[in-house]
Amino acid sequence: MTEGRGAHTYETAFRRRWTASPDDIDFMGHVNNLVYLRWATDIAGHHWQTVASGDMQAAGLWVVLRHEIDYRGELKEGDEIEVSTWLGAAKGARYDRHVDIRKVGAAKPSASVLTTWAYIDTATRRPKRVPDSVFETFGLLRAG
Repeated sequence: MTEGRGAHTYETAFRRRWTASPDDIDFMGHVNNLVYLRWATDIAGHHWQTVASGDMQAAGLWVVLRHEIDYRGELKEGDEIEVSTWLGAAKGARYDRHVDIRKVGAAKPSASVLTTWAYIDTATRRPKRVPDSVFETFGLLRAG
């Protein structure tokens, strides 16, 4: 099985690790809220680039429509972070992506993110229904 295919739950998620750097820390001494969003968008990009072919990447791109984030625990400089992502429901051009951010080995997330992305046709720069090829490539089924 190709890495990242079939990522539809936390258990089957696509994962990457980062270390919280000094540049990630805010005036209160913990990871800045915007860094969590950067990690959420970075993991989405890594997932897409790992699984999608070059032709698929050239045909479409993703833009963020909405982020929802719940902060549950602080992260500090030097913490080893595991960021996990999996795909949710698709409706037309929109697709939900879940992200879990936690210290490596932690039982609970420090933050949970739900991002709604829109699929954009590269040629027209207009939203387009998520193609069946994306579902096939990622090993998922279209909801409904």
